Amino acid sequence: MTQRPSTPGDEPTEVERRLYDALDPAATRSPAPDLFDRVLGSIADDRARRRRITRALVILAGGIVLLAAIILLFTPRAPNGHLTLDWWILEVFTDVLLIGLALWLGPFIKRFGRAYAADVFHDNPQTGKSYLVLTDIVYYLIFTAYILFTVSFEPRESWGLGVLPAQVAFEAGRIGGILLIIGVLHGLNIVLMPILGRLFSLNRRISGP
Repeated sequence: MTQRPSTPGDEPTEVERRLYDALDPAATRSPAPDLFDRVLGSIADDRARRRRITRALVILAGGIVLLAAIILLFTPRAPNGHLTLDWWILEVFTDVLLIGLALWLGPFIKRFGRAYAADVFHDNPQTGKSYLVLTDIVYYLIFTAYILFTVSFEPRESWGLGVLPAQVAFEAGRIGGILLIIGVLHGLNIVLMPILGRLFSLNRRISGP
């Protein structure tokens, strides 16, 4: 028969008693009354997650096909049959991509950080919600400013009327820049959020009754 763990002259601690109860093979445990509901909820959440992923992939594939069709149909061709892509087409495509990244990637990252934010602001959840709203406003202001600062309304000095490698490199740098901004802002938010949550909690305790 399994004996309860104990230390000489001391009673078993609460942790030891819980370990004993959990590992005792003779113990009979009845399942939690809401176990079946929790399993059904988990399955439903998994199905909803798969539907969202599938919908996003379908929309992405449809957007790529539509963009390719527009380029093939409306892009003029050179005498040798090659496509001659005007500079403004790549510029507009990059602008649309930057706006899409700003509107999709930010909320996508925030979706995985809701539990983190709720844990940080567990003493004052309303303040946490207001903080997240304010950070979203700041993010979108920074994204909008970055796009407006880098947009081109005429070819730059090293560009031509058609797409040249210099323009491709510039547009790739714009995409990398907004990805860097999104990563830096969310990284700073991860570091600063616990500090702010601690300060808010301390301030509430000091000002409380």
